[in-house]
Amino acid sequence: MSRLTRRALIGAGIAAAGTGLLTACSDATQHTGHSSGGSGTSPTADFLGPDSKQIAATEAGRKPGPERKVRLTAVETPLDLGAGRTVRSWAYGDELPGKEVRLTAGDTLALTLANNLPEATSLHWHGLALRNDMDGVPGLTQRDIKAGGSFDYRFAVTHPGTYWFHPHSGVQQDRGLYAPLIVEDPKEPLQYDKEWVIVLDDWVDGVDGSTPDAVFAELGKGMGGMEHGGSGGTDGHGMSHTSVTTRTAPSPEPSGPSRMLMGATSDLLGGDAGDVGYPYYLVNGRTPENPQTFTAKPGDRIRLRIINAGGDTAFRVALGGHELTVTHTDGFPVTHARADALLLGMGERLDALVTVKSGAFPLTALAEGKNRTALAVLRTSGGAAPTASARPKELDGKVLHGGQLKAAESVRLGSREPDRTIELELTGSMDKYDWAVNGKKYDPAQGYAVRSGERVRLSFVNTTTMWHPMHLHGHTYALADGGARKDTSIVLPGKRVDVDFDADNPGLWMVHCHNVYHGESGMMTVLGYLK
Repeated sequence: MSRLTRRALIGAGIAAAGTGLLTACSDATQHTGHSSGGSGTSPTADFLGPDSKQIAATEAGRKPGPERKVRLTAVETPLDLGAGRTVRSWAYGDELPGKEVRLTAGDTLALTLANNLPEATSLHWHGLALRNDMDGVPGLTQRDIKAGGSFDYRFAVTHPGTYWFHPHSGVQQDRGLYAPLIVEDPKEPLQYDKEWVIVLDDWVDGVDGSTPDAVFAELGKGMGGMEHGGSGGTDGHGMSHTSVTTRTAPSPEPSGPSRMLMGATSDLLGGDAGDVGYPYYLVNGRTPENPQTFTAKPGDRIRLRIINAGGDTAFRVALGGHELTVTHTDGFPVTHARADALLLGMGERLDALVTVKSGAFPLTALAEGKNRTALAVLRTSGGAAPTASARPKELDGKVLHGGQLKAAESVRLGSREPDRTIELELTGSMDKYDWAVNGKKYDPAQGYAVRSGERVRLSFVNTTTMWHPMHLHGHTYALADGGARKDTSIVLPGKRVDVDFDADNPGLWMVHCHNVYHGESGMMTVLGYLK
């Protein structure tokens, strides 16, 4: 395979208004997969559909509680990123991120999404084990919500944690269509004074006329014949504990109608950091020049809920002058672990506690391998605010990621041999931009079979030179050897990650790369419960 030195060119000038939304159901072909306890892929006609009695019965067994009613509108709107930067994008209301939805475990969420966008959309509840017909995947679990239409989502929310929601339609997630979903624990065991929800993002939409659709079109041309940087070293756990080797100040913002990510690599990610050189990186919708400021008192204990809503960027996050204690990953508690900085792939969430000192401190999110940063400010007393270029030393200290954490005793998956193992080989390259699972692009009419009651092992085998954050809908899984309970995991180049889950939520469920451009290119597939 040839190697690439240049990454993706963002062709802002080609972002014509007539660019059509590319759906996840295009270029369908039949899968031929690897499975023990199964026989490769099966037609989805063999699986329980979203309207099956078993799905309704499973929802009834959750004993839906009091309703929390929400009305959400997806609109085209100007968004202020701060420091005089206003872009036109799509968002939920006129806020970025969208307004937080907060409820208590045991509640029923009754949310109506009105689509005032010029194109069809949908809404996926990232990380929730919910009823299948509410999962928000057009062509699989529901029909598109057409322009001018609406959809009523209603489902029981059973597990507390840090979650979020976004579309599952084309590359819409790389616009402003995302918001936090916080499910409080009625028996919360943690003690803290304040809570800070932190949403990380990489931003291109509306900058010099660019759109995510134009980015995807440019990526789709492939980069065959070019060369890219080599891989970094990793340890036996599939993640490197060494930091990025280059420690330079953040580079100036790219300018002009085109932006290119040149040879971006990261040892933490095993080599190539991503495909897209974004013009902006954001914390809670703000650029570093005009960051959000969170206020507290010296000595307060703060719970950080950190969500990576980016399209193509892993973030390394640190709070200057402080050590963090990680308490949860992807909504589930872990054995508490201390770190200077945290690494999150797209779709991952980490919760941490910190007892804050007196002063003004940078919360810096390094776009891993891309040598750019996003910023928010924690202020507990007077003093000068951190500048946009703040680079706290903690970023170069001990870095933790979800794959290193251990599940808390209360949520560990019971010991049991898998009844079924499904191997999902991650395939493709930048040469042709042909990302896929087991060499086949996504086909909603084909999937991998499981049966209710089984313990299922998914083996993600990455044969590509890129890292992939793999996400399972409708379930949480357990990493090997008592590892954390998660729904999204980084799979490094040349590495294998085995995860186990109990098949207790019938329906048709997506498994896909949460790099929005890799997934849309074809690195998605379906797990289906047999009738």
